[in-house]
Amino acid sequence: MNVAQGAPTGVTPGPDTEVALKVLVAGGFGVGKTTLVGSVSEIRPLRTEEGLSEAGESVDDTDGVDRKSTTTVAMDFGRITIRAGLSLYLFGTPGQDRFWFLWDDLSEGALGAVVLADTRRLQDCFPAVDYFERHAIPFLVAVNCFADSRAYGADEVSRALDLDRGTPVVLCDARDRDSGKEVLIRLVEHAGRRHTARALDSVG
Repeated sequence: MNVAQGAPTGVTPGPDTEVALKVLVAGGFGVGKTTLVGSVSEIRPLRTEEGLSEAGESVDDTDGVDRKSTTTVAMDFGRITIRAGLSLYLFGTPGQDRFWFLWDDLSEGALGAVVLADTRRLQDCFPAVDYFERHAIPFLVAVNCFADSRAYGADEVSRALDLDRGTPVVLCDARDRDSGKEVLIRLVEHAGRRHTARALDSVG
């Protein structure tokens, strides 16, 4: 049984698991990161949510998500088995600027990342996209389709975020387990191709 780089330190996969990989779920404030981790996790997810307070009103932009009453202050954690022999440890990152100092620790050893996007607040994706591009961490953008959001095609989102060529953009419903699992499968496939290409370049 192997725990591949990307599995969190000190966590041992179950007896039927051969490889465990670490994946980040990132994006702006209120985009659905906690919801995605919770909907796909086969274990009870670990959450570090706190209620929004008056003290945070000046730094937390709730425009478009005014019904949100809590926020992640450290991380969300869940686990999902993709197929026999492969499971993913999911780490949801905090969305607000003041918690970004945690990202370096959370991203260490990660296979890749899902950047959740809300087309009503697409600009909130830029910090996560910039972070993963700077650190050469493979990622895809998953557009969380809220009921009142404008429908954008994958090409439109890619252009709006100025994504590097080959960065996948997929549509999803963060509340739906099957939809979330499909996003994670696409990420594993994309990250696998990126890591293989890098390995071949280093040999060449």
